[in-house]
Amino acid sequence: MISASEFRNGITIELDGDLYVISDFQHVKPGKGAAFVRTTLKNIISGGVVERTFRPTEKMPRAHIDRKDMQYLYKDGTLYVFMDTESFEQSEINESDVGDTLRFVKENEMVKILSHNGNVFGIEPPIFVELAVTETEPGFKGDTATGATKPATVETGATIKVPLFINIGEVVKIDTRTGEYLGRV
Repeated sequence: MISASEFRNGITIELDGDLYVISDFQHVKPGKGAAFVRTTLKNIISGGVVERTFRPTEKMPRAHIDRKDMQYLYKDGTLYVFMDTESFEQSEINESDVGDTLRFVKENEMVKILSHNGNVFGIEPPIFVELAVTETEPGFKGDTATGATKPATVETGATIKVPLFINIGEVVKIDTRTGEYLGRV
């Protein structure tokens, strides 16, 4: 159990049968009346954001999230197959549970599988990946002064915006959280 006075960013709690991560909190001590804690909570499973206030003495269960390193093997129809690199046990996860989190992940790369009480609810890809550009329009000399970008498809099939000087076959570094081009490799 964790009391509202101990809230910090990144802590996960169970509230009304759902899992929430605290994305913002503020301890408020008004001049008149009792103190309270104003929070912004993000539902881990649905992604919805809720603002809620608590009394500092209110207690709620802390949610324990398991993060397990697994290797992404391949996609089989609507199932994604992962392998535990310690026990070599394979797990299958539905396409609906994965969403678009694997759009920058190649086969045989390591990811973190997120679960709560044995129920998988999400996947964390590596923060930065290096992928080859497979399709893009050619850039023209003189167009780079404005910082313009063009769409490019990488080897996983995802489309990102890259500077005009990037050509097919070049390897680029991508931030998987935002889908942003970071530079050449």
